[in-house]
Amino acid sequence: MTITPITTTPRSTTDHVALVKLGDTDLTFIDPTQDLRNHMVHMVTDSAGKDIGHVSALFIDREDHKIRFLQVSAGGFLGVGDRIFLVPVEDITSLEPLKVHLGHTLDTVKAAPLYDPALSNWHDAAFWNAYYTHYGFPAMTWPGY
Repeated sequence: MTITPITTTPRSTTDHVALVKLGDTDLTFIDPTQDLRNHMVHMVTDSAGKDIGHVSALFIDREDHKIRFLQVSAGGFLGVGDRIFLVPVEDITSLEPLKVHLGHTLDTVKAAPLYDPALSNWHDAAFWNAYYTHYGFPAMTWPGY
């Protein structure tokens, strides 16, 4: 998925946050159909094959503008009481219109490191690598880390 900036601003040399929420930037998709936000998340490996929630945000690499994580909101009602999970984009097995299929079970997603948007340290590579290793992917190696 390719994201293109609407406007660009010089990156500060003291800016060490490599990942940001797409919604907190001035970036947009070249092809809007590639925006996975609000797509349902489907667990393809569960025997019941069920939807668990929706993509509520995308974390992108600030330097090369690639999606690195899906923020998945599950449970609750009308956004109240949602539990939030982070899933590396590498776990996507397939896409359908308005649906993202993941390769791990719901139990694996639930067992991921806890994520609290207010308390999480997005500046720390160890924070992001905990998710990669939980899902069985190699540690991150993109620019800035």
